[in-house]
Amino acid sequence: MRRGFSVLTTRDARRLHATDEEQLAFAATEHRTLLTHNRADFGALHLTYLSTGKTHAGVIIARRHPAQEVAQRLLVILNAVTADEMQNQLR
Repeated sequence: MRRGFSVLTTRDARRLHATDEEQLAFAATEHRTLLTHNRADFGALHLTYLSTGKTHAGVIIARRHPAQEVAQRLLVILNAVTADEMQNQLR
């Protein structure tokens, strides 16, 4: 939590074998924005949530780059929006 953000990995949450649907549901329940590289599946899940009236705490889809580059790009987003502004957003 060095910059004030709380990070929970799939491994730390003991959710390595959960489905994409279960991952997003867990993140929504925990009020956590989900970071993924899986554009196709999570883009579709986001649309399903919107069309069925479900809410989530946001989904950020990152391109596959070195971890440090992904972290730097992620910080740009996280420093620009509040948690409330991320609700139901796909970025």
